Amino acid sequence: MKVLVDTCIWSAVLRHKNPDATLIKKMKDLINDGRVGIVGPIRQELLSGVHNLKQFNHLKEILSSFEDIPIKTKHFVTAAEFSNTCRAKGIQGSTIDFLICAVAHLENLIIFTTDKDFEHYKKCLAIQLIK
Repeated sequence: MKVLVDTCIWSAVLRHKNPDATLIKKMKDLINDGRVGIVGPIRQELLSGVHNLKQFNHLKEILSSFEDIPIKTKHFVTAAEFSNTCRAKGIQGSTIDFLICAVAHLENLIIFTTDKDFEHYKKCLAIQLIK
């Protein structure tokens, strides 16, 4: 099954000076198995805030190896539904988080994240997370 890798994982592996060895191993395994997925908003988040042009271009080049999962109207509509569902149960989240949940749900993907918010979303939404 393909895995939608969240911004926090990419950032931890590619942008931190001392990346977590466990995360690196999981990412290498997913990449070697051809299971890594990314969406445009995650790519944008990763590239945003990289002020050094050389670093920006290097990161852009690395990410160019991964094709975006196309985001369609149905993903945005489902993201809004997910947001409303969670909010009705007192769970707040970001627009991009709910878009990630919607894409993962509709495209049958597992979400790879260390963001604890997704554990809360999982209480209300039919999403799968890598442990």
